Amino acid sequence: MNTQLKNIKFICNDSDVEINIHPGTTVLDFIRNTLRLTGTKEGCREGDCGACTILIGELINNRLIYSSANSCLLPMGHMNGKHLVTIEGLNLKKTLNPVQQAFVDEGGTQCGFCTPGFIISLTGYLLNANNYILSDAVNSLDGNICRCTGHIGIKRAVEKILQNFQYANNNETEKILLLIENNFLPEYFKNILNRLKEISLSLKEEFKATEKSKYIVSGGTDLFVQKWDDIINSDIVLINKSKEKLITEVDGKFFIMGEATVSDLINSEIIKSIFPDIKNYFNLFGSLPIRNRATVAGNIVNASPIGDITCFLLALNATVHLSNESLKRTVPLKDFFKGYKSLDKAPDELIESVSFEITSEKFLFNFEKVSRRTYLDIASVNSSVYLEILNGEIKEIHLSAGGVAPIPLYLKKTRNFLLNKKPEVDIIIDGAAILNEEISPISDARGSAEYKRLLLRQLFYAHFLKLFPEIINAEELL
Repeated sequence: MNTQLKNIKFICNDSDVEINIHPGTTVLDFIRNTLRLTGTKEGCREGDCGACTILIGELINNRLIYSSANSCLLPMGHMNGKHLVTIEGLNLKKTLNPVQQAFVDEGGTQCGFCTPGFIISLTGYLLNANNYILSDAVNSLDGNICRCTGHIGIKRAVEKILQNFQYANNNETEKILLLIENNFLPEYFKNILNRLKEISLSLKEEFKATEKSKYIVSGGTDLFVQKWDDIINSDIVLINKSKEKLITEVDGKFFIMGEATVSDLINSEIIKSIFPDIKNYFNLFGSLPIRNRATVAGNIVNASPIGDITCFLLALNATVHLSNESLKRTVPLKDFFKGYKSLDKAPDELIESVSFEITSEKFLFNFEKVSRRTYLDIASVNSSVYLEILNGEIKEIHLSAGGVAPIPLYLKKTRNFLLNKKPEVDIIIDGAAILNEEISPISDARGSAEYKRLLLRQLFYAHFLKLFPEIINAEELL
């Protein structure tokens, strides 16, 4: 029987908690079974339904930042030094808070099973948004599903809240105080920042790798879906966010720490400055609670043939920086995948960071994804392209595709064909023929091999239709 227990200190709602527990125990199981806080519901246990949503408050550069997460995919070890907020932690003593009341008034709840998750997610939006916008508030609920209401009453409740309460400021402390003043949060939230600072002074570096370590867990959004029952019976290593900056730039070379999340990429001013459409790209990646937890390294090491982050980085010709106790080395991402779920990585190596270079100020980039649902779904096929044009010709190009081979695919042959050619209709059509020879899709639950070939061709065309609308038009391609 596994005996890996760790001392974990955190605040749950208004209570200080210190417990020896296996760090891979899910927060969902702990709060329901140990603390008996049963307002948080167990639904799908895969991060899809949102019934188990909680808020995590953590100190980041001496600021208290809250984010939503699926407690069914969240290890207790990652609660060390943080503030865990369940639905019970939002209750006022004598009345409903405005979010709860709006859901009642507008028919935003019926059976009530999903309601705690919605309340938590919307409160997370009020805590995080710098300027309240109705469409953004509704989108913040994208990880929550209600099968009773059709979501119409929920949307009315959101609209009512924003009509009656507006705030525009990025100062977290002032925002928390104003939310307390307007009864959105209980009074105890005033003291959480200082309480977490006190806890942080007593925390020690823990969860280091040993020869018995079986799983390395960072975001856990995939690992806890597949192997949560095995994790609880194994020695694990938890990777926490670096105290250093997660995304940096030095002389045109960009570094992304392995533990950076999808939300970190979307919110990074550095990334937004070079990819203005980054939010549109990665809003196709899971729900907000998943984006808040899913990491860059996790998406790569998962080795899924249709990983969205991997597809994005392959088109940037990215480099993987690996390390263990004895050495550090680098591997081009396009050479990192040796076969289906097989990597150029030793068991004790970690992805420390991923880097890429932008060699031209006038580069072009596009990401495309097709899935059965537009949002909250795994891709059937995805593709990215990076382009540099000089004197009307393709000076540099990198192409990637997912869902059409056993591994995330860097399209080397197609790239070599297009290099130093003009992006014209005939060239693009010929390039699509090269691309078709380079891939090897299989028929599965996400479509037949023939369907995937057609999809990738259309995504390939879409890149050039979007990037060169004055040269390429759909009628000529088809």
